[in-house]
Amino acid sequence: MYNTDVPPRHELPSTARLIRSTIIAALIALVLLVTVVMPAEYALDPTGAGRLLGLTEMGEIKSQLEEEAAADEAAKMVPVKSASKEKAPETQAETKAEEPAPAPAAESEWQDEVRVVLTPGEGTEFKLTMDEGAVARFSWISEGGPINYDTHGDGSGQSISYEKGRGVPEDEGELEAAFSGNHGWFFRNRNDDDITLVLRTGGDYGELKKLL
Repeated sequence: MYNTDVPPRHELPSTARLIRSTIIAALIALVLLVTVVMPAEYALDPTGAGRLLGLTEMGEIKSQLEEEAAADEAAKMVPVKSASKEKAPETQAETKAEEPAPAPAAESEWQDEVRVVLTPGEGTEFKLTMDEGAVARFSWISEGGPINYDTHGDGSGQSISYEKGRGVPEDEGELEAAFSGNHGWFFRNRNDDDITLVLRTGGDYGELKKLL
């Protein structure tokens, strides 16, 4: 059996003290909401403290990338005519007449390559049609200045964000589809001048499409 010392009544917090403590805690929470949470999450900085702490810029980046990713909601997908596949009919005929049939493409070769010029503030989006678990290789570079991007996917009522970046000049790697659907990149030019985006893709996917 344990004996517990019961504090005397005069040591217990009064109702007024409890109310005062609750009010103080609410005020502290309100201050944190205004100076930390709102700038970092929503880029809202009524006091200016978030800008001083570097939190407002974080919120601006997050909001900007979310807006850019939402652009594909109303976009329509159309097949992209790869630059690497564009040949004049006569050139193809000459190739067939003068050269033997080409060997199967090596694993290191790109299946599609697209090049697009983006004016200041302009965005574009490219998606790969992929089955769940499929892996595509990619490489992109922004000529003329860095670019903002959001790598994401959607399909069958699902959506996913793989990676986001701001002010990135280039990137390469592999993209593994989390589910069957459309997976790719949204790019936006936040520079003062035009930039040229070059995207190359290869691997296990059906088609490269451009969202309008």
